[in-house]
Amino acid sequence: MTDRPTLDIPAPLRLRLNGDALVSNWRALDRMSGSAACGAAIKANGYGLGAEDVATRLAAAGCRDFFVSNWQEAIALAHLKLPISVLHGVREEDMCAALSGIARPVLNTAAQVARWKAAGGGACDVMVDTGMNRLGLGTDDLHLLDGLKIDTLMSHLACADEDSPMNERQRDALIAAGRHAYAERLSLANSAGIALGSAYGFDLTRPGLALYGGVPRVELAEVIQSVVFPRAEVLQRRMVKAGATVGYNATWAAKTDTIVVIVNVGYADGYPRSLSSRGIGWFGEEILSIIGRVSMDLIALACPIGSTIKEGSYVEFCFDLQNTAKHSQRSAYELLTALGTRYERRWF
Repeated sequence: MTDRPTLDIPAPLRLRLNGDALVSNWRALDRMSGSAACGAAIKANGYGLGAEDVATRLAAAGCRDFFVSNWQEAIALAHLKLPISVLHGVREEDMCAALSGIARPVLNTAAQVARWKAAGGGACDVMVDTGMNRLGLGTDDLHLLDGLKIDTLMSHLACADEDSPMNERQRDALIAAGRHAYAERLSLANSAGIALGSAYGFDLTRPGLALYGGVPRVELAEVIQSVVFPRAEVLQRRMVKAGATVGYNATWAAKTDTIVVIVNVGYADGYPRSLSSRGIGWFGEEILSIIGRVSMDLIALACPIGSTIKEGSYVEFCFDLQNTAKHSQRSAYELLTALGTRYERRWF
């Protein structure tokens, strides 16, 4: 039996990731958090950027609280020896990992509380439901927490990106819960919640989207920088004659002879199909317009007259999260977490 050859082949897709912008975003959110500590949500593989790379950079900048969704994510980061909380709590299958001390569970249900108590578990966090009706203990179950060593009692804002009366109701509900369940810290604000002001900061904020370049509220627009810059390699340059069509269903026809390049990216890589004939890219100073349908692995772009772009060149795509979300009718969260595994992630 022969071993399969190991080949080091450069990827035709690259994500250029701005580490300075990531750190700058965290520092801006930290300042806006006032006296509260500023943590970082690094679940979903650091919102698609790479959880280990994100966590390492933010820890070096001073971040001391990290949040993942499940124990598989926590185990993958255990070697970093960072203070991590697991938002989805602890199932029976998770107990071995949870009791090892690599992370704290965020207990969400009466069953999880009982499980943690029965195992003699140590410090934990607790999620209390203040009106979102997603994860979290109901206020009628707070008596179950007696005897637990709770580091952080937290809740999650449902409407922080809007000026909704629900924000204040949830804030007041967390304050009330804190009177009945002793915890070292209270935490409520996500990225948008930080922008609501100091009344929502409590002891710890938990930004996610804004770290990675998203702007969930206008108050953040001037301080949050873009982090993600997708690039794709040109596979072919061709001249499309006037009247000829490009792509599936022939939705685009050339009005004049047009230089067209085909690049190695598509909706399988998280580039929205809804940006067909709407998105743009750049080659240096040249603006390239997407023409025809975005397909699974390929996109066609029209180039300006005289373009020097050629096979092997790289096109950079517009990935301003706010504008891309608006024009693609997808949320910034979806855009980030849909970035596929075929990209080579390069920090600069």
